[in-house]
Amino acid sequence: MGQTFRVGLTADFLKPDGTIGFGDIGVETLDQVPGIEWEFLAENTPTLHADQVHGYNALLVLSSTVDATILDGNDDLAIIARFGVGYDNVNVEACSTNGILLTITPDGVRRPVAASIMTFILALSYKLTIKDKLIRQGRWAEKLDHMGSGVTGRTLGVIGLGNIGREVFTLAKAFGMQHIAYDPYATIEQAKAIGVELVSIEDLLRESDFVCICCALTPETHYLINAERLDLMKETAYLINTSRGPIVEEQALINALRNQRIQGAGLDVFEQEPIDINNPLLNMENVILTPHAICWTDECFLGNGQSACQSIVDVSMGRLPQNIVNREVVDHPRLKEKLSEFSN
Repeated sequence: MGQTFRVGLTADFLKPDGTIGFGDIGVETLDQVPGIEWEFLAENTPTLHADQVHGYNALLVLSSTVDATILDGNDDLAIIARFGVGYDNVNVEACSTNGILLTITPDGVRRPVAASIMTFILALSYKLTIKDKLIRQGRWAEKLDHMGSGVTGRTLGVIGLGNIGREVFTLAKAFGMQHIAYDPYATIEQAKAIGVELVSIEDLLRESDFVCICCALTPETHYLINAERLDLMKETAYLINTSRGPIVEEQALINALRNQRIQGAGLDVFEQEPIDINNPLLNMENVILTPHAICWTDECFLGNGQSACQSIVDVSMGRLPQNIVNREVVDHPRLKEKLSEFSN
């Protein structure tokens, strides 16, 4: 690489005192490559603006919104490396139009998110938070009123048989559960290869004791779980969502929980984030809530960071990275020109 390759990291990685708030995020991967210079953007803004990203060849983005206004006509930027697997905060079409790669980090989140889903399953089925409250409030004798339910022989239903969904089934094997999944893009053969039965979404909701949402938020999955579909679930079933809030119609879920149509829920994501302090979910004993952060561990952030930084390193050397979201951009003349410049 014959020129300096400039990398900007969004400032939402930083605490107010300027230190990295997530421990080791793998930036040593960038330090090991001569010619790469990186820094955090000067401002922490919900939506990035053109002045912030001017002159950077790569952006490592946590949660800031990246819209067309900073991408249109940007001749320097070659890659936006999203720290995580969701990319609804990035205008994909504008990336493709302007010859800019968008990458994600499925290898970084696979095990941490799947493990967090299993954490929800076990905590809900064993009524962990309720029993914790009993002992803290001196209500020891009430433990007889809060019998848990074992997971052996129960049916685990996963919506989305992708990177994370497959890993959930891998971790759940030890618990002797029945495995079913819904994914319109998966084949019966792919499911059988990992010991999973592929079913319709209606059958999954009817049969599952634990319904786990592992799909991306798209126009097709918005309110995928609505009032009508919640009514299909067993009264003893639990709903777990670690994906994106708007996949579930939140008011319909609140109603289902209030009316004891389902047993409970584990939610890491919400329609409005941060969650409103008056949201009825906050007062429900049969719900476990986490702030879109249940999988945030040292393992998760190091894995995400190393994956994202490796994508940046690949582009800095004129190579196509792995985990490209907008594959259509690969043949874009401007991207080819940028990669050629970096490889010289």
